[in-house]
Amino acid sequence: MEFEAVIGLEVHAQLLTKTKIFCSCKNEFGAPPNTNVCPVCLGMPGSLPVLNKKAVEYAVKAALALNCKINTYSLFARKHYFYPDLPKAYQITQYELPFAENGWVEIEKSDGTRKRIRIRRIHMEEDAGKTIHGEGLDPNSYVDLNRAGTPLIEIVSEPDISTPEEARLYMQKLRDILVWIGVNDGNLEEGSLRCDANVSIRPKGSKELGTRTEIKNVNSFRFIQKALEYEIKRQIEVVKGGGKVVQETRLFDSGKGITKTMRTKEEAEDYRYFPEPDLPPLIIDKEWLDSIKETLPELPDQVKERFVSDFSLTPYDASILVRDRDLAEFFEKAASSYEGEAKKVANLIISDLLGALNEEKLTISSSPVKPEQVSKLLTLVDKGVISLRVAKEEVIPEMVKSGKEPEAIVKEKGLVQISDEEALKEVIRKVLSQNEKAVKQYKEGNEKQKQKAVKYLIGQVMKETRGKANPKLLNELIPKVLEEV
Repeated sequence: MEFEAVIGLEVHAQLLTKTKIFCSCKNEFGAPPNTNVCPVCLGMPGSLPVLNKKAVEYAVKAALALNCKINTYSLFARKHYFYPDLPKAYQITQYELPFAENGWVEIEKSDGTRKRIRIRRIHMEEDAGKTIHGEGLDPNSYVDLNRAGTPLIEIVSEPDISTPEEARLYMQKLRDILVWIGVNDGNLEEGSLRCDANVSIRPKGSKELGTRTEIKNVNSFRFIQKALEYEIKRQIEVVKGGGKVVQETRLFDSGKGITKTMRTKEEAEDYRYFPEPDLPPLIIDKEWLDSIKETLPELPDQVKERFVSDFSLTPYDASILVRDRDLAEFFEKAASSYEGEAKKVANLIISDLLGALNEEKLTISSSPVKPEQVSKLLTLVDKGVISLRVAKEEVIPEMVKSGKEPEAIVKEKGLVQISDEEALKEVIRKVLSQNEKAVKQYKEGNEKQKQKAVKYLIGQVMKETRGKANPKLLNELIPKVLEEV
């Protein structure tokens, strides 16, 4: 019997507000433990929550970008459970009346096909604190409440996801959109984006859902795929072995690549939800909603389509450029100021500039190289002042280190392309004397072997001249000099 998986994800995304959702404590990662706290986020008796308007704005912005319907009337509720890092013993969240519903995102799979994943709901809530367990001989556990009260949105998908790859792509797509619109930093390692995965199996073609398990708090794209691959395989083995899948919560052990039981759910958890008595209904008026809509930028998929149609980029190159909004804007400025093909700009940025920035531990947003400088560099190549190889290997790394103009670097380093025929012929003769095998291949070989020999010799001349020889001229001169030998 063949089985298929049914997967739904609950993605928790922290919002990039300066303060927490119900108090004025700083919303920041990495502060000393229990320093960004106050009576409200500590759950002290008599303290009252006040809703952060900016958190609502960011939540609405995210929901709009994810094609959701905004409910102009929604309610906050109390969700009760008992953890050491939940100081009030309940979490303020939204339950029956969330602020956003019925959205979707579209993913593109590795085979090029597209699939729409529906979003059931998005609701706002506060994050819990963090429990840190002692390591080695330390038997203690420690509670840091700095994270308690951090504004979150929980994005709940429909069970439309069929494979671990789709789950990874869906989570990546959410991350890209939320970072693009500036409401989340996309830092999975710091926990600002994490997910719970619900997964079950059923006979292929069946409409009935199987017993699901929940994999908690996965904070890596690779791990979500690995965890689901393992869990699906485990459930299939259980059923084929005559057993039954138990409804339970599991954790992913990334070191061993397996999921492990955290707790078994014999019955559905009773969180004893009831309306939050200290917060009024959340009412979003049309005028404010329209003003938030106006702040939404062009989204990644739209920009990708435009890059393909307006700049004749391949879908692959366009998809790389729209992974980061700063990168997309950098490319567009460079391409708009360059008179040649935009494809050359994309290639130089993707293949060379990003690598050089990475070497210096810089991002495109902190790049000393400006878009106009990329355009100037390519213009130098087009005019024959320098070769593309020199631009890539010599000029770009120096531009990243110093921020200097490409013309200044070319002049300082003496990188001007050699286009003097007699000077090049002298270098070619030297290279031929050192590469008798290639000369013989050209003299005695067929047309294909001749071309291969010329290509090899061009590379050797380039090496000899540190990339400064004019490659177009070499194509003409090397066969001529070979005929003379």
